[in-house]
Amino acid sequence: MNVHFIAIGGSAMHNLAIALSRKGAKVTGSDDELFEPSRTRLENQGILPEAIGWFPEKITEDLDAVILGMHAREDNPELLKAKELNIPIYSYPEYLYEQSKNKYRIVIGGSHGKTTITSMLLHVVNALGLNVDYMVGAQLEGYDCMVKLSDEAPFMILEGDEYLSSPIDRRPKFHLYKPNTALISGIAWDHINVFPTWENYVDQFRKFCEVIEPNGILIYNIEDPVLKSLGEEFEERLDTKPYQTPVYRTTGTGTIMTFDGKEYELQIFGAHNLQNLVGAMYLAESMNISNHDFLRAVRTFKGAGKRLQKVVEYDSFTMFKDFAHSPSKLKATTSAVKEQYPNRKVVACMELHTFSSLRKEFLPLYDGAMNAADEALVYFSPAVVAHKKLEPLTIEQVQAAFGGKVKVVNDTQEVLDFIRAKNWDHSVLLMMSSGNFDGIDYDKLGTELVSGLSE
Repeated sequence: MNVHFIAIGGSAMHNLAIALSRKGAKVTGSDDELFEPSRTRLENQGILPEAIGWFPEKITEDLDAVILGMHAREDNPELLKAKELNIPIYSYPEYLYEQSKNKYRIVIGGSHGKTTITSMLLHVVNALGLNVDYMVGAQLEGYDCMVKLSDEAPFMILEGDEYLSSPIDRRPKFHLYKPNTALISGIAWDHINVFPTWENYVDQFRKFCEVIEPNGILIYNIEDPVLKSLGEEFEERLDTKPYQTPVYRTTGTGTIMTFDGKEYELQIFGAHNLQNLVGAMYLAESMNISNHDFLRAVRTFKGAGKRLQKVVEYDSFTMFKDFAHSPSKLKATTSAVKEQYPNRKVVACMELHTFSSLRKEFLPLYDGAMNAADEALVYFSPAVVAHKKLEPLTIEQVQAAFGGKVKVVNDTQEVLDFIRAKNWDHSVLLMMSSGNFDGIDYDKLGTELVSGLSE
């Protein structure tokens, strides 16, 4: 197979390129910008483009496929040449389906929890020594590539993102995988720039259910009222399996979960994570992994990449960083940390960074999202708002949207001043963002705060 990637440097695209190269395909690619870690990973695999830019001469009749990334434009010269030569053009998810159409496909969808559930399932699969192919949307510890493709593995595990497939294919990615078993973790309006109304967004998940293979399995979080209704719509066509938060209690190091009369000590915490775990357990069940074997293997799972990662821990101070940015993720993460540390002061800092979060019409969805914290701060950058060509925001508008006693600032130094002014004994600091508050080094900050306590 000769395969060419247009926009090979994307976080998803470069992983697929590496996986195909490892499978034995001849892989080439182009991009007009290449950043780390994509550049080094492509170079180590021997498939780094020799020069930056688009080169139509790379598109020749001996190509079996062209894979088009979201970063490319519709008038990309390589894309136009591929069309002219009638070379098959695939989006990233289309090609993943092509590689897995003869396998048993397990797809994890939902507005939140996808990466965690996928990570839990992969952790158990690895612990039990099972051979599976996979695609995960985030970099996980212990993996040098987040896509694996083979001819031998009977299962394909796919994280099902609802974002668009390519510049010329406006279908959400998870509509293209046709799962045998599917999971939906929850529905909370996201990607407002693509799905302009709540009803339109929910309808994407309905369509996802419609593409599940006949007599397939739909696993869903029954605690989400919208999802409960959606699951009930498909009871006759699919084998539906609702799940909910299990019985559990917190411990100093994590959680003890009770299931089927037995107790299992876990290293994760929070109701949302426990819901995710039960959902992953039902996915494993569809792979003929018993609940008991799953729960024994998942005891060593410590969390997914960028999800509630401990930056530092010292006596009675702990600092976390988390990828949370949407209202539902923010609420779940803040509540989980407060539940785990009920006798400590929890200070939560959050950055509005994504396109959706910085839009005025989306802001009201954040009402009460940080109420579980003892103190809360929200940061946004006027420069980022301007760069995304959105209407300017004021501190007062953001304050009114979040409600409560949330402090709102729009300068990174003010975030640092807020944090440095506090006594962190018997406290938890939670930093939540899909960015880094425009330049905050979490590790350096954590070390600084610990040194202040130990003096």
